[in-house]
Amino acid sequence: MSWNRTASELRRLTREPLLLLCILLVMACLAVFIVYPLYQILKSSFINPDGAVSLSAYVGVLSGGQLFEALKNSLLLAVIVSVLSTAIAYMFAYTFAYVKVPFKKLFNAVAILPVISPPFVISLSAILLFGKQGFVSKHLLGLENANIYGLKGLVLVQTLTYFPVAFLVLAGLLRSISPSLEEASMNMGAGRLRTFLNVTLPLTMPGIANAFLLVFVQSLADFGNPMTLGGNYTTVAREIYLQAVGSYDIQAGAALAMVLMSITFLIYALQKFWIGKKSYVTVTGKPAHGRRLIEKGITRQALFALCMLLSVIVIAFYLLVPIGSFIKLWGINNSFTWDHYKYVFSLGQKSMKDTLLLSIIATPIAGLLGMIIAFLVVRKQFIGKKALESVSMLSIAIPGTVIGISYILAFNQAPLALTGTALIIIVAFVVRAIPVGIRSGIASLQQIDPSIEEAATNLGAGQARNFFTVVLPLIKPAFYSGLVYGFVKSMTAMSAVIFLISAKYNLITASILTQVESGRIGVASAYCTILIAIMIAALLLLNLLLRFVGGSKEKTLM
Repeated sequence: MSWNRTASELRRLTREPLLLLCILLVMACLAVFIVYPLYQILKSSFINPDGAVSLSAYVGVLSGGQLFEALKNSLLLAVIVSVLSTAIAYMFAYTFAYVKVPFKKLFNAVAILPVISPPFVISLSAILLFGKQGFVSKHLLGLENANIYGLKGLVLVQTLTYFPVAFLVLAGLLRSISPSLEEASMNMGAGRLRTFLNVTLPLTMPGIANAFLLVFVQSLADFGNPMTLGGNYTTVAREIYLQAVGSYDIQAGAALAMVLMSITFLIYALQKFWIGKKSYVTVTGKPAHGRRLIEKGITRQALFALCMLLSVIVIAFYLLVPIGSFIKLWGINNSFTWDHYKYVFSLGQKSMKDTLLLSIIATPIAGLLGMIIAFLVVRKQFIGKKALESVSMLSIAIPGTVIGISYILAFNQAPLALTGTALIIIVAFVVRAIPVGIRSGIASLQQIDPSIEEAATNLGAGQARNFFTVVLPLIKPAFYSGLVYGFVKSMTAMSAVIFLISAKYNLITASILTQVESGRIGVASAYCTILIAIMIAALLLLNLLLRFVGGSKEKTLM
């Protein structure tokens, strides 16, 4: 039966050569730029410097020593950060959904601000605030030789960086809970606290677990913050880079990368197959009225005070970086200067041009490829569809350092000698960005009636014309979100591309890391400020462009 179905699908595809060509090209790209590099890193983890098959690298990782210490440190850091980030995110999300407070738009902006920021902003601010010459540590508290480096500094910056990830998961979940369930509990005599503990909290447990696991993976894979603030506290992502680039021990770096990737795959498997199967349906129809928000009492005051305090802290962290970019030598010579910007716009001009150019090239490719894959997955039937979807989503579970080292191993020799070229950096940008576009495209396409596309086909539109003139305009919001995410991810990329930069092509994030390691915090702050300004301007431009295109389409249709 399955053979007959396969033969039928093959015959149908041969009648649509353009569709068949598209499927083959997408599969080839995924095989070359995702499957092949992963195979190379797996193979390298078993090959010692003499070329013989060996398990010595895995023994070194799991039997103790520096590599095992890095693994333990990463797991401990990820657990602490995940607990704190999820708790803070839940407080924010609960305040949004259940409490009547002012400044909700401010709280929302603060919650999503770290999502679009470079990976170093909060780390730089932590140094400016709590370092040896820090504003708080030295000038307010009078502490000498204050040390923000290590576990405590990483917990601080990663919590502030990753709690928005958990917030985005929990905010929608809390808003979607039917108010009638909680009202029924209170009508039966339960107070608000008991209703929260017995009704609201159990209903949000899947979201809490989901948020925890997402932050856990983000923390585990983080590279920029440990490189900036890690000090003697080694982590897996940082150690992969040091082994591969510093010690030239490719086998040890590859083995550590495989261990890290195995952990992240396990986490995503738990998220998909365990949490995803649990059903907590609370909305069976439209409620008669909206939720009655908490308007007074100590709960409202406490939540508002905590959200406001955290918002002020986050805003202060982000304001310090632009301020620090105008200070000659933070904590020692606080006079105003333009020197850092003069340095950036002279010696650092090339890295800005390279980053912007490569991101502009990668963004539309990632956005369009994400929509094409989503269209193939939702609307077409063909052999290997499940494999195509799975492989295209792999990069969301692969840490950036793993992608970086796998690309060095895969594309460092003929026939695919791409190392040091712009193409390899663009490919890395695209591979890291497409999963979000694919998911957005799938969600949008599932809400559109296929009969619209069938009507265009019946009127004589071919596959390509149907996709570009009917499908793509209908999923414009998903396409836009893919473009925005692709651009932000490319401009702020660090862990995946740190292995791929060369004298010919450099990136802003790599330049920032170099300045931080050299102790030039003012120059690093100037880089970060310019990067944030570029991203905000680009996002506004993309938004205006989308509105213009949308407006012209609407006028045409009318």
